[in-house]
Amino acid sequence: MEISQRAMNMPSSPIRKLARYADAAKRNGIHVYHLNIGQPDIQTPQCALDAVRSMDRTILEYSPSQGHISLRTKMVSYYAHYGIDLSPDEIIVTSGGSEAVMFAYMACLNPGDEIIVTDPSYANYMAFAISCGAVVKSVRTSIEDGFRLPPIEKFEEQITPRTKAILICNPNNPTGYLYTRKEMRQIRDLVAKYNLYLFSDEVYREFIYTKQPYISAFHLEGIDDNVILIDSVSKRYSECGIRIGALITRNKEVRKAVMKFCQARLSPPLIGQIIAEASLDTPQSYMDDVYEEYLQRRNFLIDGLNKIPGVYSPTPMGAFYTMVRLPVDDAEKFCMWCLTDFSYEGQTVMMAPGAGFYSHPEDGRNEVRMAYVLKRDDLAKALVVLQKALEAYQAL
Repeated sequence: MEISQRAMNMPSSPIRKLARYADAAKRNGIHVYHLNIGQPDIQTPQCALDAVRSMDRTILEYSPSQGHISLRTKMVSYYAHYGIDLSPDEIIVTSGGSEAVMFAYMACLNPGDEIIVTDPSYANYMAFAISCGAVVKSVRTSIEDGFRLPPIEKFEEQITPRTKAILICNPNNPTGYLYTRKEMRQIRDLVAKYNLYLFSDEVYREFIYTKQPYISAFHLEGIDDNVILIDSVSKRYSECGIRIGALITRNKEVRKAVMKFCQARLSPPLIGQIIAEASLDTPQSYMDDVYEEYLQRRNFLIDGLNKIPGVYSPTPMGAFYTMVRLPVDDAEKFCMWCLTDFSYEGQTVMMAPGAGFYSHPEDGRNEVRMAYVLKRDDLAKALVVLQKALEAYQAL
């Protein structure tokens, strides 16, 4: 028996592919600092936890395929705070932001169609494209200049008769880059010129660390039917496990197509929706405290990384990730070695190999993605362990 070619082509997640080695290290009594995955250690809002504890339902039933109307209505008010005017019908609740990406691809792309992304990009963008038979075309950005976008002409050079969409993540995972107003307008003009879809992942809008404004794809004029926004509550409220996201578009035909896939998977998680709806009552004081905490973590980690000989990280402007260049030839081998052959005072670090975030696997070979989702005391210990690991590895 053979598995499918699609399965063989599907890449392993750079974020999770080394998990079994981390598990083995933990079984051997080694403490692993997880810098590989965007799982915050910040407490979920109390109103969300209270919603869990106060549930008195006797039946955990299916919800509507597009999600509960009460949640979608409440989300309208949330987006209005950011100057995005929506109706509940324009919001489809999904099982996390990942399902929203997958449904957007399945509704809008045929096998062989091309989608343009920036390199590096969130690995699942490429994995889901492979699942749908789509082809990823990349526009390379560089760690040397903080992963800022190249001239818009570089995007246009990638456009062919098979191009159907451009995908952006703003603020960006994995680089932390924040698109400028000028860049967003240039992308809008390209989308309009070639009548492309614009998939815009805006999960990290709460976490912008500069005075530069957040520009949503929905703030761009003239491309209402082209925009498909991807969202999630996972990182905003430290609720990764409830698996609630959203696909949002004003394009009625796309919504009708997406609903077919929603109906086929029946419904998004019931309990997750209850928690997400309660989370929309989270006080601003919570969000302010979380923002300040991530800002301090960012500053602490970036300063510490750049003090380690041979290590370089630009300063991310948003989200809570950074791409880091290490003084090694193969970051994946180094990451694995940290988990299988190294510990310092009973500790080691887990990082996501950078090559997995590039569409060309030869790129990013000496880079890793780190998530600053641990408290500063743990980040300080992780930095010490990383420096000791690099010293030991280079001495081999």
